[in-house]
Amino acid sequence: MMETFSSGFLLCTLLVLLQKSGAQRVPPQVRGHLCRTRPTDLVFIIDSSRSVRPREFEKIKVFLSQVIESLDVGPNTTRVGVINYASAVKHEFPLKAHRTKASLLQAVQNIEPLSTGTMTGLAIQFAINKAFSEVEGARLKFPEISKVAIVVTDGRPQDAVKDVSARAKESGIELFAIGVGRVDKHTLKQIASEPLEEHVDYVESYSVIEKLSKKFQEAFCVVSDLCATGDHDCQQICNSSPGSYTCSCQDGFILNSDGKTCSACNGGDGGSATDLVFLIDGSKSVRPENFELVKRFINQIVDSLDVSDKQAQVGLVQYSSSVRQEFPLGRYKTKKDIKAAVKKMSYMEKGTMTGAALKYLIDNTFTISSGARPGAQKVGIVFTDGRSQDYINDAAKKAKELGFKMFAVGVGNAVEDELREIASDPVAEHYFYTADFKTINQIGKKLQKKICVEEDPCACESVVKFQTKVEELLQALTQKHILSWWEWVRSVRKGQGEP
Repeated sequence: MMETFSSGFLLCTLLVLLQKSGAQRVPPQVRGHLCRTRPTDLVFIIDSSRSVRPREFEKIKVFLSQVIESLDVGPNTTRVGVINYASAVKHEFPLKAHRTKASLLQAVQNIEPLSTGTMTGLAIQFAINKAFSEVEGARLKFPEISKVAIVVTDGRPQDAVKDVSARAKESGIELFAIGVGRVDKHTLKQIASEPLEEHVDYVESYSVIEKLSKKFQEAFCVVSDLCATGDHDCQQICNSSPGSYTCSCQDGFILNSDGKTCSACNGGDGGSATDLVFLIDGSKSVRPENFELVKRFINQIVDSLDVSDKQAQVGLVQYSSSVRQEFPLGRYKTKKDIKAAVKKMSYMEKGTMTGAALKYLIDNTFTISSGARPGAQKVGIVFTDGRSQDYINDAAKKAKELGFKMFAVGVGNAVEDELREIASDPVAEHYFYTADFKTINQIGKKLQKKICVEEDPCACESVVKFQTKVEELLQALTQKHILSWWEWVRSVRKGQGEP
C-alpha cells in the first residue's frame, strides 16, 4: 500500500511520473555503450528531390548521423548503406563500404542532394536488386540478421510504390516510411511494413525530423539492462532504462550528490495546498487512441495525490478550436470521482487554440469563483501535440507573472519554442518533449535536475518509492504500442508484475 503524499510535493510526484528512470537530483550515471544493437543490415533511402532545400537536406543527414551514433557498427555487427534518389538513384555507399562508425559518419557528411524529381519506387527497386545483394555486403545467408530500410521522403512519388514495396517486404526487407511536410500519407502506408502504426512516421517539417532519431535509436537497442548485468555503482537501488540506469534509495534515505550513494534522512513533512489544472489539447491531430492514453496518464497522476479541501484540488480543461472546462477545481472531493470524470471526458477533435486556452486558465480557472483557494500554489500542466493556431505569448507571460507554476508537455509536432514560452523558469525543468505518445513515459529524460531540491529532499524522497509502480502502470498503458520493431525486450525489474 502506497503512503499518502502531501500536496506540497505534487510537482515532484508529477515529474517522477513523467520520468523513465527516477527522480534523482543528478543525471543518470551511464557506463559503456548506450546499448548493444542486434546485427542488422540497414539501408537509408533518402529523397533529395528539388522540393528538399539544401538546409533541409542537412537536417536529414543529422537524423541519419544520430541514428548511426547509437549503433554498434562493424562487419560482424550492424552494416549501414545509403541510397540517395531524385529522378535517378545514386548509391552513396553500400553495406560493405564502412567498417567503423567514424568513417560511416564522415561518409554521411559528404552526401550532396540531387535536386531533381521523385522516383521513390525506382529507389526501392534499387534497394532490392542492388543494395541488399550479397555482392554489396548484405548477409543473405544469415536469416537472423535483420534487413531494414528506412525511407525518408517529402513529396508524392512520380512512379508507383505499392507493388515494388510489396516485393521488398516479400524478400524479407522491413520497411519504415518517414514522411515530411506535404508528403502523400497514403504513399507512406503503401511503402511501410505492418503494423503501420510502428512503421509509419510523419513530421511537420525537416526542422523536427531529428526528434525521430530517439525512436529509432531505442528500436535498435536490444541489450540495455545494466542493472541486471551488475554494470552499475548504485549503493542501494538500481533503476534500469534502455542503455542506462539511475540510482535511488530505500525508504528513509536520500540520494547523495554523487548519484550513487545514500544517506539516512532525519524525516520531514510540510508542503502546502496546491490547485492543479490540466490543460489538454483535444485537437484532431491527437487522434482518439492517443487521447485515451493522455486521459489514463492523467489518472495515474491523480492516483498519487492527497486530494482534500486542505491539500490537492484538481481541475480539467480541454481545448481545440474552442475551450471547454471539463470540471473546475474542488468540484470532486475524492480521487475516485476525479478519475471517473476524466474517463468520461469526450474528445473535441478540432483545431489547436492554445493561446485561448491559456487565457481561459488565467481569467476563469484559477479564480475563487471557480474553486481556487487563496494562498494555494497554482499549477498548470499543458499537453499539446501541435503548433498553436493563435498567439500564445501574452497569455503565457501573464500566467507566469501571476505566479502560476506552468509545465508544458509537447508531443509529435508540438513546437518547442512554444513549449518554452509556456514553461516557468527555469525553463529546462518545466518543459518536456517526446516524438510521439508511444514514448511519453520517457519525457523525463530531458530533466536536468530534480524539481524537489527547493523542498525538503528527504520528504520529497518519499515519492521516489512510488516510481516503480508508476513505470509498471505506464508500461501497461502503452504495452501494445511500444513493442520493439525487432523484438527487443525490456528487462523487467525484480518484483514487478503484470498490472
